[in-house]
Amino acid sequence: MRPEFRRRKFFMIIPMVIVGIFLFGLVVMGLWNCVLVAVLGVKAVTYWQALGILVLSKILFGGFKGRGGCHGGRHEMWRQKMQEKFSNMTPEEREKWKAEWKSRCGWRRDRDEKANEEA
Repeated sequence: MRPEFRRRKFFMIIPMVIVGIFLFGLVVMGLWNCVLVAVLGVKAVTYWQALGILVLSKILFGGFKGRGGCHGGRHEMWRQKMQEKFSNMTPEEREKWKAEWKSRCGWRRDRDEKANEEA
């Protein structure tokens, strides 16, 4: 990639991020003032308070990791690893593995089915 293109791209991203933050703040403020004021009877918030709520919710629920959320990229890595492991198994090994995990995790479902049959 050419250096001038990279520099131009960098300077185009900055205004887009600023506009995105501004719009996100407006959306949070609008939703808060339209929904929560009417439903819960809380006070209306200003734009800056809405941005504060947005940052607080990001800290509490999303964190500041690259991907966001509580798992980051671990879920995808686990999924790929399991797909690879499954693809290397024979059909008999797959059935044995499924039966083992059903006995580990399916006990609640079996208990619920027995309760429904008795009722």
